Amino acid sequence: MENVHLVPEEEEDDLYTGYNDYNPTFDSEDLHNDVGFQQAVRTSHGRRPPMTAKYPGTAIGGRPIGTAYGSRMPVGTAMGRPMTGAVQDGAARPMTAVRAAGYSSSIARGSVFDPLGQSKGPAPPLETKNEDTPEEKIKILEKKVNDLIEESCLAHARGDLQLSLEKAKEAGRKERALVRQREQTGTADHINLDLTYSVLFNLANQYASNDMYTEALNTYQVIVKNKMFSNAGRLKVNMANIYFKQKNYTKAIKFYRMALDQISNAHNTMRIKIMQNIGVVFIHMGQYSDAITSFEYIMSESPNIKTGFNLILCYYAIGDRERMKKAFQKLICVPLGIDDDDKYIPPNDDPHANMVIEAIKNDKLHQMERERKALAEKYIMTSAKLIAPAIESSFAAGFDWCVDMVKGSQYVELANDLEINKAITYLRQRDFKQAVETLKMFEKKDSRVKSAAATNLSFLYFLEKDFDQADRYAELAMSADRYNPAALVNKGNTEFVKEDYEKAAEFYKEALRNDSSCTEALYNLGLTYKRLGRLEEALDCFLKLHAILRNSAQVMYQLANLYEMLEDPHQAIEWLMQLTSVTPTDAQVLAKLGDLYDNEGDKSQAFQYYYESYRYFPSNISVIEWLGAYYIDTQFCEKAIQYFERATLIQPTQVKWQLMVASCYRRSGNYQKALETYKDIHRKFPENVECLRFLVRLCTDMGLKEVQDYATKLKKVEKMKEIREQRVRSGRDSSARSRREGSAGSDSGQSNHGTSAKGERLSVKLKTLPGSNEPYEASTQQEIDASYVDPLGPQMQRPKTAARKRTEEDEFADEELGDDLLPE
Repeated sequence: MENVHLVPEEEEDDLYTGYNDYNPTFDSEDLHNDVGFQQAVRTSHGRRPPMTAKYPGTAIGGRPIGTAYGSRMPVGTAMGRPMTGAVQDGAARPMTAVRAAGYSSSIARGSVFDPLGQSKGPAPPLETKNEDTPEEKIKILEKKVNDLIEESCLAHARGDLQLSLEKAKEAGRKERALVRQREQTGTADHINLDLTYSVLFNLANQYASNDMYTEALNTYQVIVKNKMFSNAGRLKVNMANIYFKQKNYTKAIKFYRMALDQISNAHNTMRIKIMQNIGVVFIHMGQYSDAITSFEYIMSESPNIKTGFNLILCYYAIGDRERMKKAFQKLICVPLGIDDDDKYIPPNDDPHANMVIEAIKNDKLHQMERERKALAEKYIMTSAKLIAPAIESSFAAGFDWCVDMVKGSQYVELANDLEINKAITYLRQRDFKQAVETLKMFEKKDSRVKSAAATNLSFLYFLEKDFDQADRYAELAMSADRYNPAALVNKGNTEFVKEDYEKAAEFYKEALRNDSSCTEALYNLGLTYKRLGRLEEALDCFLKLHAILRNSAQVMYQLANLYEMLEDPHQAIEWLMQLTSVTPTDAQVLAKLGDLYDNEGDKSQAFQYYYESYRYFPSNISVIEWLGAYYIDTQFCEKAIQYFERATLIQPTQVKWQLMVASCYRRSGNYQKALETYKDIHRKFPENVECLRFLVRLCTDMGLKEVQDYATKLKKVEKMKEIREQRVRSGRDSSARSRREGSAGSDSGQSNHGTSAKGERLSVKLKTLPGSNEPYEASTQQEIDASYVDPLGPQMQRPKTAARKRTEEDEFADEELGDDLLPE
């Protein structure tokens, strides 16, 4: 016992309690005095075999000996010695009084250390569930119903409305089968009402999404009438929304009010939204007074931007000036509930804070805040532009009042935008002087506003062809804000007008570097490359632009024109075909297609497109001439007559069309009609040599007596023509001699040359162009319509001017007044 280390007791219920207690039974010193022990030694009691083999290594296996402390310890040998560190089979155990984990006195020799009992083999398999029981069948069916509801919702989120409806219907069928099975098994009390509610609610929603309003209302009615569903009365809001879509405004109001009655005051947000929908329905009904009552209640309880805007619309509809002003003041005082942008400015000395701010600078929350602020500014700007002409005697005074109110609110930066809108309104009224004066007021403002105003001024002067002023204000806009792409485009336009295409291209490129989505800069850069003859680079610009503006007719035409210049007519035809899908009634595009097919030798396709162009615009002389010539080539001269007669109506002073009509009569064999036509032409144009020649020929062939008269007239006209040509030649010779003379004679020579040149140009003009008294002269340009031609050519050949986009920032969008009157 000297080597035994006793372990102190920590708890009273220790598993090894008593092992360290001293047992006097094992005291060998008193064995001689022990009467019982001596008696056993003298008799055969100690020499008999053990009764059991339960405890190996002991003589008495099944009966532990009691001690004075009540513990039960087996006796080691027949001599009564206690057990030692070696057992009978040789299994080792520690020489301590406390048995360590994993050792046992009962382990046989050669056994493996296995404290976790892993040598016994794998655990028996789990019992399989019996799916034939009614309860298991019900559980499986419930899971299928839930899965179908989930699939229906996911299909609706993907936009597959038909699939979502089919899944919702299937879920309804499965749920009804589940209820019947519950009733058959006698467990109707355990029907899952939440599952039934989910199935019906999802089915009604899918009916409404697929515009099956009657079925949706019937399904909602089933839910609402079932008293076992709690808070089902709220679904009357959905029913009211359906009635609103059906324009049944009376029932919509009724159900909105029923839903309002069933929602307690604790759900104030829900009540406010229903009140807002009620006000919107009243607006659609034209009952502005009732709508005002609803909106005023909302603005007093929980003001918001949309309700304030709708309230201004109602006051505008009834023409109440004072209440419009009060409503506008309430609108600009509505709290947005967003943080100041200053918190997103990173401090320079704290890198950890900089990282955090960089992470939250463009997160979802900040994006939502920006959208909410932009929406509020849009409503305020629209409201100001709407009520400004109505609240004062003039729109200028109204704008001034709105600007003063905005300056004292949280939207101070909108005041300058309102001033610019004031200038835009002057432009709409054609009051350019007032517009320019208003914009010039911004020259001393901060850089952003100054740049915007100078950009608009540059745009105005460019339209007025005052290119020097346009250039000056473009420079001013660039100096105020060098990163303003519109200012750079305007500056490039002024250089384009001066034909300094290289410098213009540099400004357009800089605008694109500052804003890659600036379509005006990209378009004008393509035009500039086209003027410079760099057709491949121009083509690249317009292909990029087409990727941004997929349905732009101008871009498609420029691509077709570039491919034609690159001698690729098939690609040109392909782009013009795409253009006809965007503008199918554009006569010039159809004529251009006809011209390309004609150049390719495909007369039938050319005739088809020329004829379509003639149907849409029957006054294009070039198209009329081609169609008439086509019928003459195909030996259908009678059909060509109607086209040349129309050309005669368009250009009555052009003799060639009337000669073509007479020629068609002559070719078709109707000589009498041809003779009458030639006589009529001779009365209108007595000096026309061709007409007299044909009259002489026809009269000779027909044996008429007038042939001598016409022959005499023909000789006189030809003689006058020769005299006129001699005068032209003599004038040309005298001008040549004057150029060879000295400085003294050069002046007179130049004047003679000018006179003769003027006479030459006049004679040519008389031959080719109609007179000044012609009522209508159609253009004979082979170009396409003015909206598709190159800049700076006839009428519209000018680069796009990138003024500040009115449609997005400055102009008043009338349609926005009704877009916001939709129920939530």
